[in-house]
Amino acid sequence: MELSGKHTVVTGAANGIGRAIAQRFHAQGARVVLADLELEPLRLLADEFNSRRPSSAHFVSTDVGSEAANASLVAAAQAVFGPIDLFFANAGIGGGTDLSTTEEDWNNAFNVNVHAHRWAAKYLLPDWLERGDGYFCSTASAAGLLSQIGSAPYSLTKHAAVAFAEWLSITYGNRGLKVSCLCPQGVNTNMLRGADASNDGPSGNVVRVAGAVLEPEQVAEVVVQVIGAETFFILPHPEVAGYMAKKATEHERWLAGMRKLQLRVLGV
Repeated sequence: MELSGKHTVVTGAANGIGRAIAQRFHAQGARVVLADLELEPLRLLADEFNSRRPSSAHFVSTDVGSEAANASLVAAAQAVFGPIDLFFANAGIGGGTDLSTTEEDWNNAFNVNVHAHRWAAKYLLPDWLERGDGYFCSTASAAGLLSQIGSAPYSLTKHAAVAFAEWLSITYGNRGLKVSCLCPQGVNTNMLRGADASNDGPSGNVVRVAGAVLEPEQVAEVVVQVIGAETFFILPHPEVAGYMAKKATEHERWLAGMRKLQLRVLGV
């Protein structure tokens, strides 16, 4: 997809990967609706975009962890800029560790990391299918292709996010829907920095040991390239493709390697 002139929506746009993606989209000539819980960073970013190109950005402060919020976000974006061309479900949360994780934390993880994608698609698809055109992008994680040592909720929800994106592509790809799924390893974001300082959530040490930690801007550059090519996986860490192949063809060896990594980093 050529982004110039397109109407895009990015969730989790206040910081990190979402902010960098929104900046790249706007630089490519897109109109951008920014969505996040954090109001002030959204307002400042929208002001920055509109100062460069008037009436090119809008912001919506919302929590995408409910169906009503996603329905309202889609409606608000359509009211401002008309039909949505590309929706990037980027908002995500960490948190949780093993089976002792609270039910509230499990529910929050599924609501934000999985159900938000489903709810957004529910309200986007009628227009896209009628037009025979639309682009749904989601942020999962390499944890959704491999696993996440130290966090069952993160691993499970990111696997589900990948599976939902695949299902969308299979089910609606013949009717004009394009789908891409972002699956990075370590990225220098608030989530990773928070994991460095806490044992509650995906271990920052595991992520750092697993490979290079990229800046959000590096990830956003790969995102734009893949959207231009309209292919499914967005892998800012290209080595992840090799890990996926090894998991598929040498599964027992892969499991043993993951246990070895866990022992090395977590000591268990």
